[in-house]
Parts: sequence; C-alpha cells; structure tokens
Amino acid sequence: MEEAILLTAILMFGFGLFSRIADRSPVTAPMVFVGVGLLVGPLGLGVFAVKIDTAMVKIIAEITLILVLFIGASVIDVRSLLKEYKIPVRLLFIGLPLTMFLGAIIARQFFPGMNLWLIAIMAFILSPTDAALGQAVVGSNDVPLETRESIAVESGLNDGIALPPILACMSVLSASAGAHLDSGYWFKFALEHIVFAPVIGGGVGWLGGMLVDRASKAGWMNPTFQRLTSISLAILIYSIAESLNGNGFIAAFFGGLLLGTRTKNVREQIQEFGDTEGQQLMLFVFLIFGLVLVPFAVNYWDMKSLCYAVLSLTVIRMVPVAFSLIGTRMDWSTVGFIGWFGPRGIASVLYLLMVVGTLGVKGHEQMLSVIILTVLISVFLHGLSAVPLSKIYGRYAGRRP
Repeated sequence: MEEAILLTAILMFGFGLFSRIADRSPVTAPMVFVGVGLLVGPLGLGVFAVKIDTAMVKIIAEITLILVLFIGASVIDVRSLLKEYKIPVRLLFIGLPLTMFLGAIIARQFFPGMNLWLIAIMAFILSPTDAALGQAVVGSNDVPLETRESIAVESGLNDGIALPPILACMSVLSASAGAHLDSGYWFKFALEHIVFAPVIGGGVGWLGGMLVDRASKAGWMNPTFQRLTSISLAILIYSIAESLNGNGFIAAFFGGLLLGTRTKNVREQIQEFGDTEGQQLMLFVFLIFGLVLVPFAVNYWDMKSLCYAVLSLTVIRMVPVAFSLIGTRMDWSTVGFIGWFGPRGIASVLYLLMVVGTLGVKGHEQMLSVIILTVLISVFLHGLSAVPLSKIYGRYAGRRP
C-alpha cells in the first residue's frame, strides 16, 4: 500500500505539470490514474498487488466519501435550489428514483439468479453521477450555463440522496437469515439514518459554518484556516453522528447542505480546499480502482455484464432523464446531452468499497464485477467524449434563437 501512495504522489506531480493542457484534451486525470493502475497491476506489469479488502483502502475510501458528500452538498445554496434550479430538482426527485427502479427491473432480467437485494443495491450504486469524469462539460464555456449548472448540481446531490436506500439494502444483506428485520429494527434504522443523521449533521454544519463566518468577519480567522475548515468540519460531523448512533455519511452530506456560512468568499475558501483535498483522495481511489478492483472483476465479466453496463450508461440513465424533463420545453439536444453526461465514477466506487467492507466479497462477486465494469467504461467513454461533444453541442446551442 505504501508503494501505491508513492505512485499516486508521482502521478499527481507529473500530471499536474501538464494539467492545463489536459483540460483542453480528451485525456482526464481519472483516465490516467485508472490506466496507470491497470498498467502496473496484475493485468499489466504486475509490479503491485493490493487486496480489495485491505484496511488502508477502506480507511481512505471512507475519508474520501465523507469529503465527497460534504463538499458536494456544500456547493449548493439550499435557499435558491427550489427557486433557481428547477431542472436539477426534476433530475434528482424524478429522474434519480426512476433510474434506480429501471436499473433494478432490467438487472432482474439479466441476472435472474441474483439475490433481489443484491440487484437493488447494484442498481442504487450505479445511479449517482460524477461530474468530475466530465469536468470538461461543467467547466466548458461552449456549454450554456443552465445546462452546466444542472449537471453540476445534480452530481453534487444525487450521491447523498442515493445513500439511504443503499444502506437499507446493506442492512438487509448483513442480517443473518433475515434476523432482526421486524418493525422495531426498521424504526431504529429510520431514526438513525433519516432523523438522527440529518439533524446532527445539519445542526453541526450550520453551527460550524456560522462560527467560521463570525470569526472571519471579526478578523480572527485567516484564509488558511478557513480552507482547513472543510476537512475538519466534515470529519467532526461524521464522528459526532457515529458516536450518537446516527449514520456519519448521511450526517456529512447534510452538514455540507446546511453549512452555516453565508459570506461568499469564506464559503469559496472552504469549498476550494475541500475540492483540492477531495481531488487528491479521489485520484488515489481511481488508481486503486485500476490496480485492485478491475483485476478482481475481470474473471467474472461476461456478455450479460457488458450489455447491462452499456444499458446502465445509456437507456437506464437517459430514459428517466427524458421523462423527468417533460414539460420543461427543453429541446431534445439538451435533454440528450444532460442524459448522456451522467457518468458513473467516484461515488459508485466508494459505495462499492463500503459494501465490500461491510458484506465482504464472497457471494457478491457478480454484483461487484458489474459495477466495476460500468465505472470502467464510463471513465473512458465519458472522459473521451466530454470535450468534442461539448463543442458540438455548444455550436448547436449557439445557433438556437
């Protein structure tokens, strides 16, 4: 594992030297890190061998997930979400549930022998999107602002919304022979995940942000420690929630969503550092993905897995998006563009690692391998298509009256 961390540092430095050039090319950082992982791992040169359930992988995955949930939600101004972001609201509360449902229905046809709860958790894990894989889209001036914001806001919130049903499935699968799954169990589950976690996370996030805001306005806090607030507050929220029997991941999401600072430059400082540190951890996870997860999954892939992975990135994503946007008067090119740029990335990988940490690998190989294949295809397909499709769509959008 130490070697993998060293390799990550070398890659970050090397890629960073050419990062501005890469921004204008179809080559993305996740593609490079996954590709290098494949090259030096068991499928390539065999230089490194790291197990999927290594303790260090689990710890880094958990910290990364905490930051991803916190920072992704903190970008969103809740007060303006319902007023100004009508398209993301439709994508999140109509498109996302339909994607989960359609994914499960189709998976049932492809994998009839798979446990229903495994089918559900696979569909749920493959529902959140990752704008980082299409960074050229959300950062492109060729793409209209409303479209960019819709994709970014959806990506920032859908991983947190997908988390409770994933945890519910994990609870069922981790209970032996259905034990303890009576009404009392589910009442306790709802309290911990739907009541305690949001209240604790939202409360600590609001209070912490407010204190940072007050200290900054009073001139007590310098910009360095404003930036450090993101990682410290995210981990603090997680720890407090876990100690009080709430779910720390859900708490981190609500902590970011209800972050109490309203001063624009302070909020930007918090998000900037969180984005930077989060990016480092995410790139390490993508390296591990190519180094460890793909070699594990390759022996379980078959034509059914490939077909489902392709459908997950197309029909299962794009049909619910089109349905959710009915009545918005969006043209079909915009609907198709938003539907296509729903890449599966870091959230799916982190949720997969969370499942491995809780349920183990044995008996879940097929489900895990389908998720890994879908993400692998998405990393390269969405990465390669982001720049050219943004330019094509931008030219078309610019000609519209």
